[in-house]
Amino acid sequence: MKFWKEFKEFAFKGNVIDLAVGVMIGSAFTSIVNSVVNDLFTPLFSLLTSGVNFSSLGLKLGEGENAAVLAYGNFIQAVINFFLVAFCIFWFVKGINKLRNTHIHAKPEAPAKEKRLCPYCKSEIADDATRCPHCTSMLDVK
Repeated sequence: MKFWKEFKEFAFKGNVIDLAVGVMIGSAFTSIVNSVVNDLFTPLFSLLTSGVNFSSLGLKLGEGENAAVLAYGNFIQAVINFFLVAFCIFWFVKGINKLRNTHIHAKPEAPAKEKRLCPYCKSEIADDATRCPHCTSMLDVK
């Protein structure tokens, strides 16, 4: 019973739930980035490389059907995919930061004007008042 109580305290802490939500959102974001890379950037990149399929490149290390193959093309393709994914994430983060900064750096509201107080009764009075409406004292005009 004590184990169950400790487990509940651990599993339902706010930071554990936040982490779980972050992992799920990250998983969904991964599919978006993979789609951008595979469906948009990879075809454009293949135009630049004249359609070379790097993953088919390799060096056969021996003779016969069971010879080992050094598949350096897969490595090249993995490096290219890494840079394309990093490029996409960079632009996503840059766009999100720009949206956040425009919201944060939107026109600031004018600072609240300091209230004028009667020097005698300390009640709030209009800026152009010559007499306090509360205590009827004569006021200096600003």
